[in-house]
Amino acid sequence: MSVFKRCSAVVLALAALQGAAQAAPFTDVLDLPAMPSALVASSALRDVTLAGQRLVAVGPRGHILYSDDHGAHWQQAQVPVSADLNAVSFATPELGWAVGHDGVVLHSRDGGAHWQKQLDGRALAEQLPGTGSDNALLDVWFGDARNGYAVGVFNLLLRTVDGGEHWQPWLDHSDNPQGLHLTSLAAVGDELYITGEQGLLLKQDGERFSRVETPYAGTLFGAVGKPGVLLVYGLRGHAYRSTDGGRQWQPVSTGVNTSLTAAGVDRDGQLWLASQAGDLLLSRDDGASFSPVPQSARGPVTALATDTGNGLVLVGERGVRNQPGNPTLHP
Repeated sequence: MSVFKRCSAVVLALAALQGAAQAAPFTDVLDLPAMPSALVASSALRDVTLAGQRLVAVGPRGHILYSDDHGAHWQQAQVPVSADLNAVSFATPELGWAVGHDGVVLHSRDGGAHWQKQLDGRALAEQLPGTGSDNALLDVWFGDARNGYAVGVFNLLLRTVDGGEHWQPWLDHSDNPQGLHLTSLAAVGDELYITGEQGLLLKQDGERFSRVETPYAGTLFGAVGKPGVLLVYGLRGHAYRSTDGGRQWQPVSTGVNTSLTAAGVDRDGQLWLASQAGDLLLSRDDGASFSPVPQSARGPVTALATDTGNGLVLVGERGVRNQPGNPTLHP
């Protein structure tokens, strides 16, 4: 066959494939169950948390995994959507919620093995006229089996008082008139915080989330701490510490210049930070200083879980990895 004929055949074959793809019916990711994958534990994941002694992780394409042996082995959960999932929270060992793109909220009653859809972007668009159905939810938090919040892009703030059977838009309950993206929810002591773009930090104050001034103008990806200590963190290794509820702040030297994307506090009161570049940092002085942690493997981190029974579990673009929880630090 001549080069011309061979090229013509390739062009025709590609055209036929394109036509077949165009003719194939489109199925919305909100109606398409997550596909099983044998490689899911080594693929991208966005968040991980504990449900009692069980670990539960979520990620793109509706993937939810759970482990009952401290992260050594993982099983894939049954999930009714293929939307990308960003965050997961459990109020009890059995009751959990996951949120993600396309306004999706999922609920599990069996520790994360099976999930049902409580809300999606189509229903959310009916509650919020003028918004699309593709609004992304970036984090979720439940204080108990009934009371929870979810946050996302463009000041998207939802509240439930009945375990997610009904979700109420709460956009007008936050001091965020610019409509900045809300990146995370974090409970520190008895306080609940929301972080966001342009140094935004909100603290729950009764029926409102009121602004707490911070010295940072970049995006904050999260907050972490314990009674008497609050740490916020964000782009380019920036972190700030307050010991008076956010009235005064001190910069914290992290020694890294990449975005800090995950944090946690373990049962010994140690504070952990991790970065988009795979840095893992530990503080044994209530967040006043951090030291790099030696790692046998390294990769981008989007979330971490402490006190797993086997140290830390880290998740990111390369899936799951374990890390000892009481390391010897570099001098």
